[in-house]
Amino acid sequence: MEAVQLNQLRAQAQAPAEVKMPAVTMGFFDLQGFELLQRVAKAFSSSDLVPKQYQGNLPNTMIAMDMAQRMRANPLMIMQNLYIVHGTPGWSSKFLIATVNLCGRFSSLRYEWKGEPGKPDFGCRAWAIERETGERLDGIWVTWAMVRAEGWDAKNGSKWKTMPDQMFIYRSAAFWQRGYAPELAMGMQTAEELEDAIDAVKGADGSYSVDLSKLKTGAAHQQEPQQPETIQQEALPEHSPSEFFGDALQAARVGDADTALDLARSCSADERQVVDQTLAAFQSHQQNATANGPATGARRSRIQSME
Repeated sequence: MEAVQLNQLRAQAQAPAEVKMPAVTMGFFDLQGFELLQRVAKAFSSSDLVPKQYQGNLPNTMIAMDMAQRMRANPLMIMQNLYIVHGTPGWSSKFLIATVNLCGRFSSLRYEWKGEPGKPDFGCRAWAIERETGERLDGIWVTWAMVRAEGWDAKNGSKWKTMPDQMFIYRSAAFWQRGYAPELAMGMQTAEELEDAIDAVKGADGSYSVDLSKLKTGAAHQQEPQQPETIQQEALPEHSPSEFFGDALQAARVGDADTALDLARSCSADERQVVDQTLAAFQSHQQNATANGPATGARRSRIQSME
């Protein structure tokens, strides 16, 4: 017995130092965990398989990996389905639906339709069965009347115009998840919802203001004064544009600096310079317009705000 114990002690003494160390869990609030998270995130951010907004961006990658750990999901899957819209993170709707289907608490999401296609009462709602109780959980109806009242289909490039049935499914699934399992999305909206949203900010004097670049309803867009040629005709780079360059340039043309600069980080140096020049031209035009008095022409847009 003493010989066996002696052999065990000798083996432990000869073991590598890494074997003797306690298990380390990645995280932000522990020195060893933070260092491990940083090292793993560096490897991911150096890969061409992750989306552009994570390539070479260590902070974004670390945050995405922390979220993956909390959700017990694959980090690459999280990065592929987490988008930045107007500076706000949001999930892709298909990822949100998959998360509900795989959580084990409910049956797979199903969809119920009503009304005649194209009519105001035509719509969809999501439903699922709670496994523990066997109760059917119905979401709220999303109808054309709601879509048009909220102005979701009135924006330029809106998917409600080209693939309405898919958008009905996405929006009804998001409403269902927010009503019955909000913790699965960690409090975040879907990318489709963020694109449709118009956020009004309450000022210190009690008034609300909104970024005009987000008021892209059809009527408002038609009545917008045309921007000067310096904003519309940039000296574009000669090489093939990056994936995010077009969106960054469009945001810069309408003065959405936060979105433009956020997207420009994934572009080349030449493309970033074009975005910067476009923003500067827009700001110069705005200053000149302010000095010469308010622009003529009425602008009407519905702004939804919440206290």
